[in-house]
Amino acid sequence: MKNNIKKHDAYKTIGETAKALGLMNKKTGRLQTHTIRYWETQFKQINPSIRAGGRRYYSKKDIKIINYIKFLLKEKGLTINGVKKILKEDNNHSIDDSVNLGVYKQDLKSTETIKEKIKNISKIIKELKNLKNG
Repeated sequence: MKNNIKKHDAYKTIGETAKALGLMNKKTGRLQTHTIRYWETQFKQINPSIRAGGRRYYSKKDIKIINYIKFLLKEKGLTINGVKKILKEDNNHSIDDSVNLGVYKQDLKSTETIKEKIKNISKIIKELKNLKNG
């Protein structure tokens, strides 16, 4: 008897990929496979294996990249061009299965900006207290 259960690391169809990443229309419940196909045209990093009949199969690496793109577009509100810039920077470091794709990467520039703003606000509060006390 043949075992039809897919291995965890097996390639996934576009429908399986959309379902795994939660790309569904909330009103209709239909999978948004068209979104993945569109992203393929915009991001050269998505490189599915296309087999007979034009069926797409996505590797774990492809799925990680698509998930990262989804995160940047949907959660962070970046534009397509903004995501392209980030992926271009990440490609300089080579995206592979062992790389954290930056979803949780701390932005040091924004941390320094926040610290600087807090310092300025503290200075203003101190000056206001001095003015109040005379």
